[in-house]
Amino acid sequence: MTVVRAAAVQISPVLYSRAGTVEKVVRKIRDLGAQGVQFAVFPETVVPYYPYFSFVQPPYAMAKEHLRLLEEAVTVPSAETDAIGAAAREAGVVVSIGVNERDGGTIYNTQLLFDADGTLIQRRRKLTPTYHERMIWGQGDASGLRAVDSAVGRIGQLACWEHYLPLARYALMADGEQIHAAMYPGSFGGELFAEQIEVNIRQHALESACFVVNATAWLDAGQQAKLAEDTGAPAAAMSGGFFTAIVDPEGRIIGEPLTSGEGEVIADLDFELIDRRKRLADTRGHYSRPELLSLVVDRTPAPHLRERDAHAGTHFFTAPGEDRTTDNP
Repeated sequence: MTVVRAAAVQISPVLYSRAGTVEKVVRKIRDLGAQGVQFAVFPETVVPYYPYFSFVQPPYAMAKEHLRLLEEAVTVPSAETDAIGAAAREAGVVVSIGVNERDGGTIYNTQLLFDADGTLIQRRRKLTPTYHERMIWGQGDASGLRAVDSAVGRIGQLACWEHYLPLARYALMADGEQIHAAMYPGSFGGELFAEQIEVNIRQHALESACFVVNATAWLDAGQQAKLAEDTGAPAAAMSGGFFTAIVDPEGRIIGEPLTSGEGEVIADLDFELIDRRKRLADTRGHYSRPELLSLVVDRTPAPHLRERDAHAGTHFFTAPGEDRTTDNP
């Protein structure tokens, strides 16, 4: 029988500071490890902070804030990702965390997954930024739309409104995820957004027959006031939308969700519950009809540069340090 101790972390960034936020995350990982936590999820783009300004400022007015975020965004790999990986290794914790990833002059909403030995085992970019976010983030490809094996089981990750993409969710279901890492911005959208988050994650747990560990970020009153001052928007626009929680494969919430303040929800995930749920409805097995309904996923990386050589084949430059070669023209 497999039991994993998991934590959904509701944490605030150190506003406008990549270094400060990473330092805070590293401390939290170590603290969770001391509590026996084996898997932890942090909020969407918590490093360095979610681009709240994009929701409240018109495009012509957001250059200053956009450039500030670009300057503070994370490159992968970097000293910051090394620090998070080292903390995961020291604490023995598998860590899922959202970052603003800088690649050249573009920022991506990226989810990083570090194994318990500190290895970065997945870097995936949000497929389609939502509404106002499209002014800030580039689009990801489906190369990371998969569940991956880790020290605590098979993990899938999605960010925010990707949970409104049923085919993206099914790609992870069909890939056999046992734990689903979900993350949302927090301090956004008011109470309705919090209610919608609960619907999202409980439904996914039921359909996938997996555990969902969901994290939202927190902004305190001082941070909200600072954002309001810098964007010219009311602080109320950067409030609400908190629902940090853990859900079991029956769609039941484990423990007490966090709807305000910093902290974490910690719970033991008993994998026997996955089998109990799938005995009744296994969406990748006996409850599916692949001859009638199936999904095609193109996981080919989508690089911006391909070098074609008649003798050496075609080289696809997919990411820093990665190279994929094919002989197909």
